[in-house]
Parts: sequence; structure tokens; C-alpha cells
Amino acid sequence: MTTHKTILGRRALAGATLALPLVAVAGAARADTAPESTFDRVRRTKVLRIAAFPGAAPYFQKDLATGEWSGACMSMARDVAKVFDAKLEYLDSTYGNAVLDLQSNKVDLAFALNPTPARALSISFTHPMIIHPFGCVAKKGFDPVKWEDLNKPDVRIVFDLGSLHETAARRYCPKAQLTGYKTTDECTLALQSGRADAHILAAVLGLAAVGKNPALGSYRLLGEPTVALPSCLGVQREPDTRFREVMDAWLDMNRGNGQIREWLLESLASFGVTRDQVPSALSF
Repeated sequence: MTTHKTILGRRALAGATLALPLVAVAGAARADTAPESTFDRVRRTKVLRIAAFPGAAPYFQKDLATGEWSGACMSMARDVAKVFDAKLEYLDSTYGNAVLDLQSNKVDLAFALNPTPARALSISFTHPMIIHPFGCVAKKGFDPVKWEDLNKPDVRIVFDLGSLHETAARRYCPKAQLTGYKTTDECTLALQSGRADAHILAAVLGLAAVGKNPALGSYRLLGEPTVALPSCLGVQREPDTRFREVMDAWLDMNRGNGQIREWLLESLASFGVTRDQVPSALSF
């Protein structure tokens, strides 16, 4: 005998059975619309998009007449592109904007970024490219040896905004006259025109700046304390870690066999910096 409860039970079971395919279809739809990972996109499109920093020699240098890019990081980027059998696309950026460019999926890779905790909230970082000591380009006649030599009310210090150069200047030279500019080129102009006494820069960038324009002054590594930080590659933060794993393997191999050092030294040489002018504290 079929009771009222039995009929209700059969209807409930039928409803549940009909709902199962709908749940499966909805799950499949969600999977189909999941964001494409960097690894899959680069392999599909055969395009590697990088952030390029005008004026950040020897990492990047742009010929304003031809629009062509050169520099150590361009050599590295071309080598990475070969791994993926991809061509390069460049987005003009700055150290301060590179994190936003990665977050907004404008680029796949940003070279020569220091992995600060604040940046790590938004993007991921590779193994170190180099361990990079900090110092300054000091005007002629000014020879600072330690950070405290800059930390005086009559010393005028410049730095590029949003970078660790700014962080170091504000931390170790709070008593000085601090001025931030959007690009390193603007900082160089301030020093060149006599509006600044020192330009805070990591060693590779500082050596290149003096190599390009010896009239600026001298590059000085600063001590007490020694500030030396890893310089890494920034990548998008995403569940699929294959792209970052490839980059880590690429970095470990090219650091281990000395190729990254050669790319940096070759680029520095193009700005008149000889190998014996590279501080021994500068680790590649």
C-alpha cells in the first residue's frame, strides 16, 4: 500500500536526483571560468610580458631614438623567453608601479625587485637574483662612509619613490632633507644640478650611474650598518606555481654557472665600469 509519506519520499528523491546534474554542471562552469595561469597563458600565447624600467641602468636602458631596449635584465628576459619559446613584450613601468602591474595582470614578470613583506602581501617572489648592498652616489667633495654621515639636517638626499632606496633613506637618514622623485633619472638630474648631495642607490645601479656620468661624483657603499638585500623577480600570486618554479630553476642554474654575473658585468662595462671597479661586497 502506498502511503502519503511514501509518495512524498519518492518525490524528494526524484528532486534530489534531478538536482545532481545541475550541481555538476555548475561546478564544471566554475572550473571553465577559472583564471588562466601565467604558465598556461605564456605557453599558449607564446608571449612573455615583462615590466621594463626606463633609466634603471644597467638593468634596463631604452634608446629614445629607436625605442630599443638593452641592459642586463633584458639579456635575462630574452633567455627566459627562449625557455618558453616566446617573444617579449615590454611595459614601461617603475619600481613603485611594478607590483600593481603584476596584480592587474599587465605583466608576467618584473626583474630586480626586493621582496619586502608589504610587496609579498600582493605578489610572489622567486629565489634571489643577486644579494645587493646599498649605498649612495655622492657629489664631488662629499665622501660619506656610513649612514650616519648622511643623517644630518644640512644633507640633501634624493631617492625614487616606492623603492627600498626610499625605505633605507627614511630609516637611516631621518634628520636629512629627503626628497623623492618618480624615477631614478629625475634623482640623477637633481644631483647633477646641485639640488642634492647624495642619491641613495643599490650598488649595481649606483655604479652604472657614475659610469654613465663620472661628473656626478663617486659611488659609496655605506656601512654601520651594512644594508644588503636580495634582489628577486616578481611574479603574480596564483594557485598554479609552475611559472615561479620554472623561474626558480632558471635563476639557480644561471647564478650557479656564473651567467647572471656575466650579464651584469657586461652591461656595467657598456657604461664604462670596469670589473675591478665592482666592489668585492657585491655578490652575484
